[in-house]
Amino acid sequence: MKHLAYLVIAINLINISSTNAGADFSSTLGHIKPKGSSETQADAVRELIQRLLPDQATLFSITVEPNLNGAKDTFHIEKTSDNIVQISATTGVAAAAGFNYYLKYFCNCHVSWEASQLNLPEELPDVNITVTLNDKFRYYQNVCTTSYSFVWWDWTQWEKHIDWMVLNGFNLVLAFNGQEAIWERVYKKFDLTDDDINEHFTGPAFLSWLRMGNIRGWGGPLSPAWHQRSLTLQKQILQRLRDFGVIPVLPAFAGHLPRAFKRLYPDANMVEIGSWNNFNSTYCCPYFLDPTEDLFNQIGSTFLSELIAEFGTDHVYNCDSFNENTPSTGDLTYLANVGQAIYKAMTDSDPDAIWLLQGWMFYFDTYWNDTERVKSLLTSIPLGKMIVLDLQSEQWPQYDRLKEYFGQPFIWCMLHDFGGTLGMFGSSTIVNDSPIKARNMENSTMIGTGLTPEGINQNYVIYELMTESAWRETPANLTTWFDDYSMRRYGLSDENAKQAWRILQGSVYDYQGLTKMRGKYAVTKSPSLKISIWTWYSTNDLLNSWTSLLEAADNIGNNSGYLHDLVDITRQVLQVNGDLYYKEIIKAFQNKDIENFENNSKTFLEIFPDLEAILSTNRDFLLGPWLESAKSAANDSTEAKQFEYNARNQITLWGPRGEILDYANKQWAGVVSNFFAPRWQLFINYMNETLLNGEAFNQTFISDKMFREVEEPFTFDRSEFPVEPFGDTVEVAREIHKKWLSDDYRKFKFVARHKKYKIV
Repeated sequence: MKHLAYLVIAINLINISSTNAGADFSSTLGHIKPKGSSETQADAVRELIQRLLPDQATLFSITVEPNLNGAKDTFHIEKTSDNIVQISATTGVAAAAGFNYYLKYFCNCHVSWEASQLNLPEELPDVNITVTLNDKFRYYQNVCTTSYSFVWWDWTQWEKHIDWMVLNGFNLVLAFNGQEAIWERVYKKFDLTDDDINEHFTGPAFLSWLRMGNIRGWGGPLSPAWHQRSLTLQKQILQRLRDFGVIPVLPAFAGHLPRAFKRLYPDANMVEIGSWNNFNSTYCCPYFLDPTEDLFNQIGSTFLSELIAEFGTDHVYNCDSFNENTPSTGDLTYLANVGQAIYKAMTDSDPDAIWLLQGWMFYFDTYWNDTERVKSLLTSIPLGKMIVLDLQSEQWPQYDRLKEYFGQPFIWCMLHDFGGTLGMFGSSTIVNDSPIKARNMENSTMIGTGLTPEGINQNYVIYELMTESAWRETPANLTTWFDDYSMRRYGLSDENAKQAWRILQGSVYDYQGLTKMRGKYAVTKSPSLKISIWTWYSTNDLLNSWTSLLEAADNIGNNSGYLHDLVDITRQVLQVNGDLYYKEIIKAFQNKDIENFENNSKTFLEIFPDLEAILSTNRDFLLGPWLESAKSAANDSTEAKQFEYNARNQITLWGPRGEILDYANKQWAGVVSNFFAPRWQLFINYMNETLLNGEAFNQTFISDKMFREVEEPFTFDRSEFPVEPFGDTVEVAREIHKKWLSDDYRKFKFVARHKKYKIV
């Protein structure tokens, strides 16, 4: 085995230079193509158009011609003499992308996660254009998105989202539903009992981290009804993806096992995984089976065979054995053998298997700072038989450090969001320029672009910009692009709205630093004296953008996208005010300045009811729909309580004792009033008591008090919250604007060059 590993690595390294030329992996990836017939794909696009434009669908004609333009996806759009817009394309995905291209750039329309603006002109504009997409793949999803955003979705939500995927050209998409049902069958074939399995499976909201071997059991178990629901949903998702010509990515065995395997197979070489984020022994530390063990191949091939029998296959499989888990040794031969063994478990069931690997570990874990270790793993299988997701290319790209992944093809991905948290943020200059540069690097092995957010439904503008890297050969003029974005989203040209977006592009949406973004905002963080507050843009820019957007209300105030954005920017201003006043509270407290402490604390606490008021005016910012969708996914009242607990815990404590407290917090109406506000009230009351009484401040005491009186009770509470908004967004925003920009409240400005706040 040792000599074989070195032989494979040597052959691969010899062939890197020839394989890299033009990033042509047709010999290894040529079989990864749509399964559906051309007519099936065309029908799927016609039905999509019917869903979006039921009254104008007959104005569009769709044909799919696989040989339209060689190997790369292409679409051609032309208006015929009888006023029909004919779209011909290589695949259904390309045809859908062509339809969206026409809507955006010829009809000034917009389709997004939160809102659509589909007011077509009375006469469809003339067009005669051909666009060829840059790469073989446009990839979508993070392994965490399934939990942070999709976990409670039914088919109605999935259908709409799949439409969005293909409109934006995504043709390589994770499809992870239903795998626990398959694992249950496999575990029973290896003699696990129901109790063994129930101890292992987490609840639905935490399945992403079960699958990565990080935790076990938390929020579980899973019922037969959940398994059946997941299987049914997965088949609906796969059918629709394949109808469009999308390549679904299925899971493969990564080596993580229930603890019962150690009892049943005591002689197998498996190690207990260390505690992840301090989860206790009840919920941490499943086993990792050494991939070189024969048992690994038996389990892996059994799982994949069962999976393929149930769902079919498109030959691409995700497998992340070491995602936030470190290998037991740095031995290079071992790593090469591990790579070969993992891949063999795939090919024994599917000889055409392609391994899709998330590259997060190469940034996250210092173990992989040794590039020889990375090389041993990546080159242990034939070049082109693995695709690496460069998972956070906009901030921590690894393809250059790792020499284009030593010849393996990679996809340039924008991760952007962690935990599905809200907070306006983006790196427009980087995502506009860097994918093009990476594609054009000498010996580039880049074969695609991708979106890999942990959670969606935030900062849509930066995602729309990133999707265009699929076809742009040169960077966009960002000023023009943001102007056009506002016109498409709001349905008409408004100078105030354009000005708002120009300011945002050059400030909030032009982050180019390396500080990790994890929702570092005072109002949403568990209170302490040591919250790290920072920003990368001028607060005055944000205020000016807010003012400009609000001034557009009389012109575009009935547009749903505008109302969403007005809520979001008002929320951002209040969030930033929270940061500003927090710093003044801490300063006054440390100086034992009781008067300033009380004044600033009073103003700080006023942020929460104002935040609750603006969030309550838009359904996208309500807690109620999240909780109701969780309960709707349940089979009975007992399961509904379990699922609601899952939903509440994930967005607050994230664990029994707040192991990942606030990581996935949500600035939603209901969370603000029932979670963020009361714990800050408790904290500030305690600070005030210690000041007045001259007592020592005890963070452990107040943290425990907040946990017992606010944080944990919120997760067990069963109060219902509105699922429909109330209040007039524009009027509430105007009231908040008038208040917080008045002399009594606007006491701070930001000095950008020093990154410090000062009182004026």
